[in-house]
Amino acid sequence: MRASCHCGAVVLEVTLSDGLASAGRCDCSFCRRRAAPAVTAPKDGVRIIRGAENLTTYQWGTKTAKHHFCNVCGIYMYHNRRSNPDEIGVNMGALDGVNPADHEPIPWHDGVNHPSDAAPDKKPESR
Repeated sequence: MRASCHCGAVVLEVTLSDGLASAGRCDCSFCRRRAAPAVTAPKDGVRIIRGAENLTTYQWGTKTAKHHFCNVCGIYMYHNRRSNPDEIGVNMGALDGVNPADHEPIPWHDGVNHPSDAAPDKKPESR
């Protein structure tokens, strides 16, 4: 599949692990503000076709996840996942010809209670 930002400065070629069925949203403090559903690609499933120089990266907290945005129009393109470093989350709305609204309801995942944030003797409750 092809993905592009709003202004067209960044274009990706994406191979999804499980197609659009992998769509989900995260409720961590960063992702819930972004609210864009992401679909899953394997670590080597995202190739930058155009605009690598126009990507900027945002990290915070543990700096494990890397969120990549177009520095021209600001669109979130993809992120290296904290939950599984062998996966890439790709902005479903950036996929050419895909409207996330056509795939609702899209599930939310618990990013607030991340297992690596729990004290060794205290595991987070699952939802």
